[in-house]
Amino acid sequence: MKYLFSLLFSILTSSAIAQTDSFYLLKPTRVFDGERLHDNWVVLVRGNKIIEAGTMTFKLPSNTRIIELKGATLLPGLIEGHSHLYLHPYNETSWNDQVLKESRAERTARAVKHAEATLMAGFTTIRELGTEGAAYDDAGLKIAIEKGVISGPRMIVATKAIVAKGSYGVKSDNPDVEFPKGAAEVANREEMEREVRSQISKGAEVIKIYADYRWNLQGEAAPTFSADELAAAVAIAESGGRYVAVHSATAEGMLRSIKAGVHTIEHGDLGTEEIFKAMKENNIAYCPTLAASDAIAQYNGWKKGTEPEPQRILNKRKSFSAALRSGVTILMGGDVGVFPHGDNAREMEMMVDYGMPPIDVLKSATSVNADVFGWGDRIGRIRKGLLADLIVVRGDPSANIHDIRKTILIMKDGTFYMEPKR
Repeated sequence: MKYLFSLLFSILTSSAIAQTDSFYLLKPTRVFDGERLHDNWVVLVRGNKIIEAGTMTFKLPSNTRIIELKGATLLPGLIEGHSHLYLHPYNETSWNDQVLKESRAERTARAVKHAEATLMAGFTTIRELGTEGAAYDDAGLKIAIEKGVISGPRMIVATKAIVAKGSYGVKSDNPDVEFPKGAAEVANREEMEREVRSQISKGAEVIKIYADYRWNLQGEAAPTFSADELAAAVAIAESGGRYVAVHSATAEGMLRSIKAGVHTIEHGDLGTEEIFKAMKENNIAYCPTLAASDAIAQYNGWKKGTEPEPQRILNKRKSFSAALRSGVTILMGGDVGVFPHGDNAREMEMMVDYGMPPIDVLKSATSVNADVFGWGDRIGRIRKGLLADLIVVRGDPSANIHDIRKTILIMKDGTFYMEPKR
């Protein structure tokens, strides 16, 4: 019996070593390293790390598997900058009905499928900006992915978003009826500080705040927090090594957020060149979420391609053009969940359509997002020593951004989730 145990232990140990010691050499036609495009580069992977990246000037280990990828482009795993795995498209089920009528069990089941679809689209990391009524379940989903219980992207989670009392969520004409709000409500600075600390204790890695929302008497967007209240949240988040991302569509909401020292501003529908320049001066990044606005306009009846663009889309084009001129750091994040998970590349295609060069869009979806989210020393680039988050697509997305959808290889943390047929 003792001999059999020793033999079994030896077999298992040998198998583990063999897996750890296996090398993969990826030989594409071109490599986008997160910043620049290179011809005649190769990438060598061992375990979950990039061992070599560049021209073939090193000796291959004897147990290297060579993967030929002619005509293809190798890139860092893509990073989705604004995701909601606990939402699904509003033309399937309205936001209100998702919050009120779908159980958290159902929403988590959907989130598992959404995570799988995201990874299989080549997005190996996401910034998950709020569960919209599913409490702290994104923190649990993140752990399940890390443990290998399910397949999905690496997650940077926000848990609940923070909103001003009375501004957000399902409302009733009957003041005696209280509906779930889909976010954490606060009414003053003290409650803001308490909520930020609470969310950190529940696993939040980024604090998401609605700096404005559609709550004025006309149902239009208006600021919800003072700069002082936002600054209080920023101070606590930063003391814990975290940062604040704000939803803001109005110019005043963006200005208050800049004054407060937030880290990123999402949407920015009415941002001007002057505001974006102020963001640049204060090292605040901009996540435009073009695809969400496009999707909502179509859900509201706009027939894209046959009808003139509605004012909401014209505003987005104008603000995005102003952002490009200003030189502000632009993130890639589509607010996916408003539109289908797995269709994340839609935002990248729209960024090009709205005037951003494809190579800059690729940077936004890799190295720029990684740096802004505090992960630049681990992912977002193809560089020796970084994690082996890699994708390969047919064609050249730096010339034709639509090629980013033609995925033939996906590797996250050194594990293959898709690879070419031998």
